Amino acid sequence: MEKKVLEAKNIVKYFHDPISIQVLKSVSFSLNQGEFASIIGKSGCGKSTLLYILSTMDTDFKGEVWIDGMSTSNKKEADLARIRNEKIGFVFQFHYLLNEFTVLKNVMLPGEKLGKFSKQEIEHRALEKLRILGIENEALKKPNQLSGGQKQRVAIARSLINDPIIIMGDEPTGNLDKKNSDIVFNIFKELAESYKQTLLIVTHDNEFANNTHRIIEMVDGSIVSG
Repeated sequence: MEKKVLEAKNIVKYFHDPISIQVLKSVSFSLNQGEFASIIGKSGCGKSTLLYILSTMDTDFKGEVWIDGMSTSNKKEADLARIRNEKIGFVFQFHYLLNEFTVLKNVMLPGEKLGKFSKQEIEHRALEKLRILGIENEALKKPNQLSGGQKQRVAIARSLINDPIIIMGDEPTGNLDKKNSDIVFNIFKELAESYKQTLLIVTHDNEFANNTHRIIEMVDGSIVSG
């Protein structure tokens, strides 16, 4: 029996600006451990809004989100921040690396914030993640010395540092050329298939989506397939 990692139950979301517009309409689905799923749909269909709700960054909605068997409802912001840091890894379209720090330090930062391991252990884990992604030789460089594709790999290493139960990505290949998009896709696939990592990726790239284990298609705030 596969472990259920993420569950959305009847998610309803309105934007009030200045009139009320329904953005998500009773969205329900679940993801099991090791599933590599993509969310597709036209701009404005609610993909990124859904991702922000699932990641606990947006709490203004109706319905329920369960992560690793735990409901996120009625939790204080400090508790949600801990869930985000411990259970969820994020990869965005832009890498958000800090140029004043080395690649290694950038990867270590969420681990230091969580404070679960010693600094030496976090450094060891960060180097291991960089090795898995094939960029351990760049560890002591600054992000501005790397190519776009390398920066995104560092961002993926950073998202993995706390061994999250799920990686959520918002257009993680959106700024990359075909070659680097393929590299990132293959990394995600290996994480799912070799390491049983669960991934939920919002993408406009149909080729990327078509090669994931599962496509969740959204139209006008509803899931129509997947």
